[in-house]
Amino acid sequence: MKCPFCAHAETQVVETRLAEDGGFIRRRRQCGACEKRFTTYEKPEVNFPTIVKKDGRRTEYDRNKLLGSLRLALRKRPVSTEQVDAAVERIEEQLLSKALREVASSRLGELVMRELKKLDTVAYIRFASVYRSFEDIDDFRAMVEEVRR
Repeated sequence: MKCPFCAHAETQVVETRLAEDGGFIRRRRQCGACEKRFTTYEKPEVNFPTIVKKDGRRTEYDRNKLLGSLRLALRKRPVSTEQVDAAVERIEEQLLSKALREVASSRLGELVMRELKKLDTVAYIRFASVYRSFEDIDDFRAMVEEVRR
């Protein structure tokens, strides 16, 4: 691992820790030349499926886009960052567990809606109103009735 301070190629691992959830390894390293310390993280590289849009276009899965959608729906709602991160992790686990090369964007949207329903009903209805293209107040009313049941 190259030192980020002096670009020296020789660094030594001085401490290794496994993350609480076991998803990555944290390593403290020390440069052999400048002796400065820095942290690196190792996590498995996985290939997420390609997302197939309604119009047939294909795009790479983008975790930041997923996070942005969840945060927008949850804006000004009492849901912690940790809860949002956990929801994203669950969605990603479901995407990976199927081992598919492609996933329809509608399937991803349904996974997001399921997680939002668990987190916050207002955010769930916000997301659904855009995702399902509500046309009038009756669409909102039907969704609210569904949530109440």
